[in-house]
Amino acid sequence: MGHLDHATFGWLTPVLSYVMACIGAALGLRCTVRALGATGRSRRNWLVTAASAIGTGIWTMHFVAMLGFGVSGTDIRYDVPLTVLSLLVAMVVVCAGVFAVGYGRDRTRALLIGGLTTGLGVASMHYLGMAAVRLHGDVTYDPMLVGLSVLIAVVAATAALWAALNIKSPVAVTLASLVMGAAVSSMHYTAMFAVDVRVTPSGEVLPGATAMQFIFPLAVGLGSYLFLTSAFVALSPTTGEREASASAQQPLESVAGRQQARTV
Repeated sequence: MGHLDHATFGWLTPVLSYVMACIGAALGLRCTVRALGATGRSRRNWLVTAASAIGTGIWTMHFVAMLGFGVSGTDIRYDVPLTVLSLLVAMVVVCAGVFAVGYGRDRTRALLIGGLTTGLGVASMHYLGMAAVRLHGDVTYDPMLVGLSVLIAVVAATAALWAALNIKSPVAVTLASLVMGAAVSSMHYTAMFAVDVRVTPSGEVLPGATAMQFIFPLAVGLGSYLFLTSAFVALSPTTGEREASASAQQPLESVAGRQQARTV
């Protein structure tokens, strides 16, 4: 049996991964709030941004946490195509869930379908990411804990989408994102505790990339994307602000028009 360590860098990876999950959730909720206040192409763009933020946040959380995953007696490598596929699955499935909520006629039904889709997507992203792990030995899972992790993922996703539909104030969005981050993190660590590794020592070179070669640069890149998008969303005016500035400009334009008419 290999001894599993879920925090080889101490508290750094759990805390950093939680922060990433919270930022992704906060940005996703903010964009969904904007989307519900918009129409047409603008709504679609906001929903795509929301989905990419939540998907990126969850995926980055998973793999930042995985940076701290170690097994005594074996090195760990990651299969690059499978890891990238897990990111795409996170994006696409979260997108489907967010769109179900954004365009759903019946709120409750949209919420249940969206929550189930997104939750199963998060879980499949996690287990695809785990399938990308290469080590000397056999990986087995505790079915009860796997089931529990999927349930947590579905409940967390449904709660997050409910928050997106019902919560408007920045303080409430912040609180909801902290809860969402905690739910995603607990799903991840529940799933990780379901893992059991039987190490078979071997001198063979493992296929794939090390976490620092591949996961770390990708996580930094996606983390930067989250921060930059957060700044953009925070600075872009809301629909209400845009309407207010437009209505404020109209009287000025009409005054300017009248003055121009007088001078002519």
